Amino acid sequence: MIYVFKTSVMSQKAVKKLTAKLNAFIPNSKWNFDLEDCDRILRVESREVTAKQVIDFMNEYKFECLELE
Repeated sequence: MIYVFKTSVMSQKAVKKLTAKLNAFIPNSKWNFDLEDCDRILRVESREVTAKQVIDFMNEYKFECLELE
């Protein structure tokens, strides 16, 4: 599955802080942030997690996260 989320991640510094945590949370998956997009997009390609799990993960680290259609 490919999930696309609007996030509140504002900087590369925040992405660096999340990198190890995301890699541990969803190993064997691909993910990336597009901070140049006005919605600061997070794309996740994974068969291991659901959209709700990604949202809960991001909320745990105090980032807003909303799945886009």
